[in-house]
Amino acid sequence: MAALTFAVARPVPARPRPKARRHLTGWAFVGPATLIVVGLSLFPAVWAFFISRAKWNGITAGVPVGWGNYQQLAQDPDMLAAARHTLLLTVFFVPLSIGLGIVVAIALNQRIRLIGFYRTCIFVPYVASAAATGILASFVFNPQFGAANDVLRHLGIPQQQFLESPSQALYVIVLIALWGEVGFTTVIYLAALQDIPKELVEAATMDGAGRWRVFRHVTLPELRPVTVFAAVWQTITAVQLFDLIYTTTRGGPLNSTQTVVYYIYELAFQTQRLGYGAAAAYLLFVVTLLLTLVIVWYSRRRGSEVF
Repeated sequence: MAALTFAVARPVPARPRPKARRHLTGWAFVGPATLIVVGLSLFPAVWAFFISRAKWNGITAGVPVGWGNYQQLAQDPDMLAAARHTLLLTVFFVPLSIGLGIVVAIALNQRIRLIGFYRTCIFVPYVASAAATGILASFVFNPQFGAANDVLRHLGIPQQQFLESPSQALYVIVLIALWGEVGFTTVIYLAALQDIPKELVEAATMDGAGRWRVFRHVTLPELRPVTVFAAVWQTITAVQLFDLIYTTTRGGPLNSTQTVVYYIYELAFQTQRLGYGAAAAYLLFVVTLLLTLVIVWYSRRRGSEVF
């Protein structure tokens, strides 16, 4: 009989599935960056929470005080004054930045010559350094030789103190912040305007609607999701505004422009009250989170699903 030979099948190593391979490839790229971001954000946040429950100057050993720092914040007159200044800044800055963004975006959505140049000019202040903007604004609004008073002088209006006046400084800060931030809202509204279906506008026009009715009943409802996003973003920007105040008034005159963020900076890095400053920072985080949730909740109640 002929010898029978049997071929022994060798085990074939299992290859990773295409979907699993894509996941592994993606994590290989984003994994190191994710670890860095988590390490530079999550760990300091947790550490700051423990610091906020202690009395610590950054040198000697900390003394645990529990929730004492938070209780003291509720009775701190400087903290309450900084909160009022921050609220006033937010109330003026957010609606104005959104309203100006819509108006400028509509103007830049027209077919005119050099439209690309105009769009670039309106966006340049946003990408410019906030510190450079603040330093430049300090010269523009200088009471003695600033360009702003020079314009008022030619118009026959009395000279103003601007950043050196306790009653005017905060409003000038709002104006400077608008100069730097309107470009952002303009760009996102310009993109949203170009995304509105032309059929809706044409149908409203054919039905006899004028420009104002088209804007009110077609354009604004289509811009509502973008408005919610802009409101959240600009609220966070206003609450956390620091660089402009640092480069212009340093919280003055007479603490009239001292916001919560600048007060936290003074507590932590000027007076070395790190525990108290960390408590104020956590309180600011909670307030910002609550404001964001309220805006999102209200937008969803009105039918705008954004987040």
